[in-house]
Amino acid sequence: MKSRSQSLLMRQIALHAVLAPLAVIWLFPLWMMFVFSTMPDNGIFSPEIVLWPSTNFIENFKNLQADTDFIGAMVISVGVAIIYTFLSVLLTSMAGWALARYRFVGRTVVIAIIIGTITLPFSVVVIPQFIMVAREFKLANTWVALIVPPLFNSLGVLFMRQSFSMMPGELFDAARVEGVKEWQIFLRIALPLASPTMAALAIILFLASWNNYLWPLLINSKPGMMTAPVALGTLIGLTKVSWGGIMAGAVLLTAPILIVFVALQRYFIAGIAAGAIK
Repeated sequence: MKSRSQSLLMRQIALHAVLAPLAVIWLFPLWMMFVFSTMPDNGIFSPEIVLWPSTNFIENFKNLQADTDFIGAMVISVGVAIIYTFLSVLLTSMAGWALARYRFVGRTVVIAIIIGTITLPFSVVVIPQFIMVAREFKLANTWVALIVPPLFNSLGVLFMRQSFSMMPGELFDAARVEGVKEWQIFLRIALPLASPTMAALAIILFLASWNNYLWPLLINSKPGMMTAPVALGTLIGLTKVSWGGIMAGAVLLTAPILIVFVALQRYFIAGIAAGAIK
């Protein structure tokens, strides 16, 4: 027993010895981004290697706010990400439930089409989608244009379908025998059982919306409707680039992502594991 515990301890030490340098390599660019955000523009391009923060972060943030109204853009990004995540998780859950638990004509074809859409790069559909939303529906520079077009997520549908397929069908059949309606089965039985998967999917969708740049750049041209990544991109001009402001904005954009992932990582891992095992 003692030798077994010692062997387990040695394995853990060896694992941490391998993973610790990899973690440092991954965290080093983030640390340097924070260091650059505290330096003036001329200090960022100094030939000397600086590894410790300076005192210019507040000044860089003031310049960023003056040029882009970055706080307003952050508020828009937070609102869009939260609403998009909630609606997209609900929509993909409904689609995944239907594909997992109902038998209908063309079900296999629908699944094949959803799988096929995963292989399509967004650049293929972005132009017709922009024409439809901006010219046909005249929804440019609106929250609807930011949130609704990307709502249906093919990967999310397949993710939720896998989760619902793993649940015992006898449980839902027993509920039907008791007279429970279909929507009640979905809301009160299926969704609570799929909560770890939904939490993992919510994290993925929130990060995707938070980092989305191309679609908000195309559909919203008014300064008051810019999301944070788009507002940050406006600092790159033809004759002037505010590198200190860009680094400060990048730090502010990265911090919520790290906080969300660290706070919810156990749900993320549980959801990924639940969707991967059948």
